[in-house]
Amino acid sequence: MKLAIGNDHVAVDMKNEIRDFLESRGVEVIDVGTHDRGRFNYPVSGYRVARLVADGEVDGGVLICGTGVGISLAANKVKGIRACVCSDPYTAKLSKQHNNTNIIAFGARVIGPELAKMIVEEWMNAKFEGGRHQTRVDMITEIEETQHLNAQE
Repeated sequence: MKLAIGNDHVAVDMKNEIRDFLESRGVEVIDVGTHDRGRFNYPVSGYRVARLVADGEVDGGVLICGTGVGISLAANKVKGIRACVCSDPYTAKLSKQHNNTNIIAFGARVIGPELAKMIVEEWMNAKFEGGRHQTRVDMITEIEETQHLNAQE
């Protein structure tokens, strides 16, 4: 498995810990985040990771900023990206099983590193279930591509 990881200045330490955690499990990690604790704009890392995922250069991505929200919003602007902010392992697992998320995000100011590791582990190990969930992912893609939804409830 190959994952991209990105962060802002708030999340340098957590990014380093999660990167090391992933590498200890045999995951190849492309680190496109900042290593500097000076001010860094999170949309840069959000975009870099999203671009790698959307272009098929990596299997998925991990994004970390203060809350996980801003960096995931930036990533979700890239066509084909389904980034989800998660603060617990259950949501991370279901985000992959039901929504086929390709990027997981969380906040360095919201959760600690051990919980972050559990979130990443659950997300990596989960598999998209397809079926009725594929219909919903297709609807999300339709909105993304057309700015409309021509579906019945």
